[in-house]
Amino acid sequence: MSKSYSQLLKDIESGEIISIILIPNRREVIVEFINGDQKLIPIFYNDQKILRMSNEYNVPLTVKDIRSDKQLANFITGFGLVLIFTLSLSFLIRRSSKLLNNMQSFSRRSSQVKEDDIRKYTFDDVAGLNEESDELKEIVTFLKHPQLLIDLGAKTPKGVLLVGAPGTGKTLLARAIAGEANVPFFSISASEFVEMFVGVGAGRVRDLFNTAKLKSPCIVFIDEIDSIGRQRGAGIGGGNDEREQTLNQLLTEMDGFETNNGVIVIAATNRPDILDEALTRPGRFDRRIDIFLPDRKARHKILSVHARTKPLSDSVNLAEWASKTPGFSGADLQNLLNEAAIYAARNDKSSISNIELDKALEKARFGLLSKPLTDSTKKRQIAYQIIGKTLVALLIPTQDKLEKVSLFKSLSDISGTTYFTPNEETIDSGLLTRDYIFNKIVISLGSRAAEIIVFGSKEVTQGSQKDLENVYFWANQMVTKFGFSDLGPIAFDSEKNSIFLGKDIMKNRKEYSQKTSMEIDKQIISIANKGINKAIKLLENKVDLMDILVDELILNESLESEYIISTLNSYVADN
Repeated sequence: MSKSYSQLLKDIESGEIISIILIPNRREVIVEFINGDQKLIPIFYNDQKILRMSNEYNVPLTVKDIRSDKQLANFITGFGLVLIFTLSLSFLIRRSSKLLNNMQSFSRRSSQVKEDDIRKYTFDDVAGLNEESDELKEIVTFLKHPQLLIDLGAKTPKGVLLVGAPGTGKTLLARAIAGEANVPFFSISASEFVEMFVGVGAGRVRDLFNTAKLKSPCIVFIDEIDSIGRQRGAGIGGGNDEREQTLNQLLTEMDGFETNNGVIVIAATNRPDILDEALTRPGRFDRRIDIFLPDRKARHKILSVHARTKPLSDSVNLAEWASKTPGFSGADLQNLLNEAAIYAARNDKSSISNIELDKALEKARFGLLSKPLTDSTKKRQIAYQIIGKTLVALLIPTQDKLEKVSLFKSLSDISGTTYFTPNEETIDSGLLTRDYIFNKIVISLGSRAAEIIVFGSKEVTQGSQKDLENVYFWANQMVTKFGFSDLGPIAFDSEKNSIFLGKDIMKNRKEYSQKTSMEIDKQIISIANKGINKAIKLLENKVDLMDILVDELILNESLESEYIISTLNSYVADN
């Protein structure tokens, strides 16, 4: 036995122990000494010697049975486990019940009729969409006076598809129809139909159309219908069962409309090319209205509408700002005035001036601009890139108007910014000539040409990377789509089928030979080389002019177009 047991016997004999507690089940004794210490000492099984010595030396010995304590501990532990299991099971049951209730409520959840909101919008509020509004006036006539068309045997379209870029006013136009006709307006995004449970989207479609029939005449507006209306069975690896069931239900509901029942479905999308053919056939969305970006007159009207609630300075001419914003949608113009109002509030001004509008336009075009580099050498090299590109744009025939150059750079361009206003007629017509595109390539290469002339071909930087990307884009378009190359008037790339739909991707289809592909690459490279050579030729005898403009740009960090043009004209006249 251990030394502790021997010492225990000695301590009993010497009278150092005042009490002993025996725990038989654990073969241990708890010994209490005269000095107050307690010690746990192991003993032999059925140790009779401890009993005899404690009796002989009058040391109180108590036997402690811990079985009852163990039973109590086991009971508490077992009860706790049962309680935890019961609570967990109850939580899971409640959660499952809530999940099932939510699944049922998903199919029953529909858009609310926004009668108060729609009365605030009429065709007068839809500025810049006169032609589109005229196309939809007959729908308003049917909703207000259906008997006029019924007597003539006319049928109103069951569905109207509004197609246009984001922010062009598709939703506003749909609201204006309901507002003009003073009918209920159900609005929902197509993505809300598709939930995590299969069949829920189809149920919501049924519920929406059942509610609409009860409220007829009315408008059902489905925004971003391409999220459920994509072509079925065209995706790689199969389609989305829930999305396809929802689309099938939508097709069934629209096909099941009774003639002249007063429910008109209006849908909006910016991707009409991916919609299922069954969705756009006559009898469903059988009328398509294309909404284009507003022209200058339309932009003036849109700015006037959004300026009603904003205090503009007397110096602000909205017609002038309409001419400065080609390519802007209605939402962009609204945001322009809103950003200008924020800048005015930031500077504690009571009205919006041209200064705030300039800042807002700059932010809309380039985002947040950061300060130029502090390193003088790199700063000068960036300045030569900017001035080189600017001079090339002024020296060749271009329809875009230069406004301003700046060393302040955007997040996507590390070589500063050059402001060009696109030509209004080019944007409106959508027609691009061969010379116009080639000149855009030459202008984009002006920054690289200036670097080559001033610093040499071995010291060029990647600062013109964004311009080089534009060069490849336009050169590729010239060769593969527009037929502007020596390969002839052939479009090698087709946009009929979108690649992500998965059509023909597994057929290993080859539209042209490897030899033709190599010729296309050669033509693209040839166009780029012609562009850089022309840019170098335009700038090689104007190094002194570039030095003057670069010094001014570094000093002021930005230059207006009037100063650059006058300096160029003076230099040309003197030389």
